[in-house]
Amino acid sequence: MNQELEYAQMLEVPVSTVSVVKKKPFFKKKQQKSDEELKEQVVDSVNERMGDYVYAEDISVPPKPAKTTALAATFADKSGRILLIEVAAACLIAVGIFLTNVFMPSSAINTFIRNITAQPVQEAAYTDFQLFPVVSPLSDAEVAVSDGGVITFTADTAVYPVAEGEVASVTQLDNGTYSVEIAHTSAFRSVISGLSTVYCAAGDGVEGNIPVGYSDGGGEITVTMYNDGALINGYTMSGALPVWNP
Repeated sequence: MNQELEYAQMLEVPVSTVSVVKKKPFFKKKQQKSDEELKEQVVDSVNERMGDYVYAEDISVPPKPAKTTALAATFADKSGRILLIEVAAACLIAVGIFLTNVFMPSSAINTFIRNITAQPVQEAAYTDFQLFPVVSPLSDAEVAVSDGGVITFTADTAVYPVAEGEVASVTQLDNGTYSVEIAHTSAFRSVISGLSTVYCAAGDGVEGNIPVGYSDGGGEITVTMYNDGALINGYTMSGALPVWNP
């Protein structure tokens, strides 16, 4: 019986039945219990011991982290949804910017983005410009420059800009001649006055080898250059070609 009891304890399972072997005593002192009573007593004793053991084991075993696992799964699911929403929103913004760039290039958002991403452009100094003759090399005009920096000549000839740029304005003067202002940069400008005829209009680009007007020789032509509104005089003339002073 003891061996079966120890075996039941090792299995850690309740006992429902047991075999009892009862030896006959030599001396009959008192009434012996029946076999069924002995079986019930053994079974109850074993189950009582096992119940205490199982109860003690249940107290020492930590609870299963089922709720923690569920919370972690819920959090991961929410995080995945948030990530998908953010990716979708970024895609929509990119598509919107692309469409506005294509169909509305001058929209407010495109202008704002261009202003943010645009790098400041460093303008060239006026001394960095290559200068050109103010009249054709075939002309007999005598070109002079004053100490103040004003180029003058009188001749029947085509008149050329001193450097490449864009026509800022064309103005007709009181005597019927024309004045052309050319913007080379935002600071560097030149003005040609006294032209009988003008070949350009405001907004036109000009090059050093293309005349901007014509003089019939009836009046004096003046050519001046300015930097931020100040008259430039740091050059000399080599024939009809202005040359920057070293």
